[in-house]
Amino acid sequence: MGFKEGDAKKGANLFKTRCAQCHTLGEGEGNKIGPNLHGLFGRHTGSVEGFSYTDANKAKGIEWNKDTLFEYLENPKKYIPGTKMAFGGLKKDKDRNDLITFLQDSTK
Repeated sequence: MGFKEGDAKKGANLFKTRCAQCHTLGEGEGNKIGPNLHGLFGRHTGSVEGFSYTDANKAKGIEWNKDTLFEYLENPKKYIPGTKMAFGGLKKDKDRNDLITFLQDSTK
């Protein structure tokens, strides 16, 4: 199917309840259990300085954009076998669209 613009407010709530325990968004904020997401769009997998990625993340070699995130967030372990991301994914297209719409602005 692919990414379609979603509701950023709903995406913010999803981030708060499903992502914020492991990820930060702001420039200069440190990594947590997961890497900081500032500058996410256009960045390659496994490239945040100071974060300890698995070899699978480093080797995936894709660039994060709306479509790659849409696919990844459905099932991270399927998209990058060997990732240490414990998150089970967002199965609903609408939830992924909302979260990605939120991330587009909040990670700049």
